[in-house]
Amino acid sequence: MQSTRRGTGRRPALPLGRGAASARTQACAWAAILGIGLSPAAVGAQETAPVSRELAVPGNPILADGDYYSTDPAPLVADGQLWILTGRDEAASDVNDFIMPEWQLLKTADPASGKWTHYPAIIKPENVFAWAEKARAYAGQIVEGPRAADGRKRYYLYAPVLERDSDAEDKFAIGVAVADSPLGPWRDAHPAGPIISQKVPYPNKIQNIDPTVIVDDDQRVYIYWGTFGQLRGMELARDMITPKGPEQTVTGLTGFFEAPWIMKRKGTYYMLYAGNNAGPKSDCTQAVYYACIAYGSAPSPMGPWTYRGVVLHPVSSTTSHPGAVEFKGQWYLAYHTADAKGGGHFRRSVALDRMEWDDSVVPARIRTVVPTVRPQPPLPPSRNIARAAWATASNDPVPVQFWIKALNNGAVKEAPLPPDMWGSWSPNNPPRQWIEYRWDKPVTIDGSRLWFWNDQPAGSGVGVAPPANWHLEYWNSTGKRGWKTVPKTSAYGTTPGAFQDVSFPAITTRCLRAVMDASTDGKTHAALAVQEWEVLAPKPQPIAVRSDNSPLDSCS
Repeated sequence: MQSTRRGTGRRPALPLGRGAASARTQACAWAAILGIGLSPAAVGAQETAPVSRELAVPGNPILADGDYYSTDPAPLVADGQLWILTGRDEAASDVNDFIMPEWQLLKTADPASGKWTHYPAIIKPENVFAWAEKARAYAGQIVEGPRAADGRKRYYLYAPVLERDSDAEDKFAIGVAVADSPLGPWRDAHPAGPIISQKVPYPNKIQNIDPTVIVDDDQRVYIYWGTFGQLRGMELARDMITPKGPEQTVTGLTGFFEAPWIMKRKGTYYMLYAGNNAGPKSDCTQAVYYACIAYGSAPSPMGPWTYRGVVLHPVSSTTSHPGAVEFKGQWYLAYHTADAKGGGHFRRSVALDRMEWDDSVVPARIRTVVPTVRPQPPLPPSRNIARAAWATASNDPVPVQFWIKALNNGAVKEAPLPPDMWGSWSPNNPPRQWIEYRWDKPVTIDGSRLWFWNDQPAGSGVGVAPPANWHLEYWNSTGKRGWKTVPKTSAYGTTPGAFQDVSFPAITTRCLRAVMDASTDGKTHAALAVQEWEVLAPKPQPIAVRSDNSPLDSCS
């Protein structure tokens, strides 16, 4: 399902900023403090002050025009401002890969004002960590460290990057950079290499990414990290880099997949995370590729952790990544979606919403966050009325790698993932499947279009192949009630990768089915997959998108 093509995406050219002399002075000062020898080239990499631009943001996502994509938010309160560290997605629209070359920052004094400052280019891994490969600036976090003896604030960036010369099975490792401002200049706080990898400080076999750090009220420091269902935790020394160990394997967080975020409120520790315990009855997600934001709580920073529920249900991007912080008496949840112009699963954009608490229970419960979006212009009138329908299928519950809601979401992807389509793959595929739309009331239609997806050719008995043939059936509610084949249709095409149109004299019905006969090699049957299914009214009409996900009564 994943494209092997690589792309660099699109990024507007940035003018050089001012303050180079000041940045150089600060860099040299930090070199002296940390005992780091900086070459002229290394200092030069940080000489220009970060370029910024002022934004008036009417709602989510914060960056929405498609010029910059932002991901993996990590909020921070510093100097009376709310900052959000984000990665940058630069994958081309037909590339299924995390192309993330650097980190960027967003800043506001008041989220409700919509006034944000955007710093598009803050740090590249190779400019801070001499031992790191270029690109792959994955989800990091900036935290304020314990106050130094001289009273100065110091900020620490925990950054998952690729260790260039490592011979580990997985080269992702966590480095730490230090600065006296979230804007930098940033320097490696541990020039000898990463503080966490598959080899240090304790051998492990996990992918070491997604660090989250808390400096507790007693100034003790704790770090958590991990992905693919593996979560680790460990105490660090006050220097923010030295492990006090041991490395602990964390349990108790139902469905943990990745993206941990640790925080504390009123003496209780909370862990937000991306969960994907998928299934038709899951409180998290129906499709395994999608994630919810779940959370657990603990009486101490190292657990034990107890699952508490879901904070945010799946959004438009398959991945989900939380960050939460209290700012001026209000808690906020930062996350990302695919809602920006040209957005997608690998072109994500950060959003921010209020997060509320229920203090009537102990420990306090986090209320489910309902994501908000900026005002949208009305969709132009269209003949396609499928978006007002509720979808179901003969293989309900649909296998967890697919998503029935993809059928009528109005999107066809250049390089789709399994949840971008309805699919029927199973170990023993049946010879026939159907998909069905139900409307609240009868509709009049005279056409339909399906977009088939395949990874095997017609005539195959394995994988996913275009159907051998298909036809439409409608529910007849007058006279002899029942399912009837739509009469007098044009030819039914089966070519994948383009809409296959069929037209017919107008009929009125509340339910419509597309019935598909699977491809076969004479021994077994291939599976079927449909990215989008449109149903056409005789004339364009205002588009009504069904917002209620509750099932509609069967026509049968």
